[in-house]
Amino acid sequence: MRQELVARQLEEQISGRYPVGQRLRVLDVGMGQGTQALRLARAGHTVTGVESDPVMLKAARGALVGEPAGIRERVRLIEGDGRDTGVHFLPGSFDVVLCHGVLMYVADADAMLAGLARMLAPGGLLSLLVRNGDALAMRPGLSGDWPAARAAFDTDMYTNRLGLTVRADRLAALTETLEGINAPLHAWYGVRVFTDSVGNDVELPPAEELQQLLAVEERAGRADPYRRVAALLHLCGVRRA
Repeated sequence: MRQELVARQLEEQISGRYPVGQRLRVLDVGMGQGTQALRLARAGHTVTGVESDPVMLKAARGALVGEPAGIRERVRLIEGDGRDTGVHFLPGSFDVVLCHGVLMYVADADAMLAGLARMLAPGGLLSLLVRNGDALAMRPGLSGDWPAARAAFDTDMYTNRLGLTVRADRLAALTETLEGINAPLHAWYGVRVFTDSVGNDVELPPAEELQQLLAVEERAGRADPYRRVAALLHLCGVRRA
């Protein structure tokens, strides 16, 4: 659900900024198993994926092996940390930079974001996916865990599905940060408005129901007040020329 919604939103932003058919240079920081990276490579773009977790990097390499040669040639995988992009790349090397599901693990997120913004060419797109700090009480509240819901109002920390205590981000603070790093907010979406309480082990519904669910989530993710209480926020900043 998350990957599909983010892919649709990202495609909307890319197609709105670049001519159809233009081959873009994409950097995916914290690429995980490479879901978004492979989708972009299949669309014809050149993708560099950076991942610090050897297990995730192995999964990404395994997924890449199954792709046709033309797609494999467009993907470069690097074991590294998103905070060290300046070590690997020159400023302005990419048209699109993705950082999805990473900031919650980074202590000094502002410094990392500044580094990612420097990787963008003028007019380039910075795509961030973060946990919504303004809606942390929603999941425990909807499940009836009232003590956890009350505590969530006064913190930016939460326990994720891996059992790790990590940080959420707030829209207002990230908007200010993006302005400060010369990549002001251009558009933002909510992700998982209605499905945040669904477990990872739940099977997908039948195809017709799944399409209806995606349509509802996609519409809610674009509209207030729904997107403001989504589990995740997808923010897109654009590097000033």
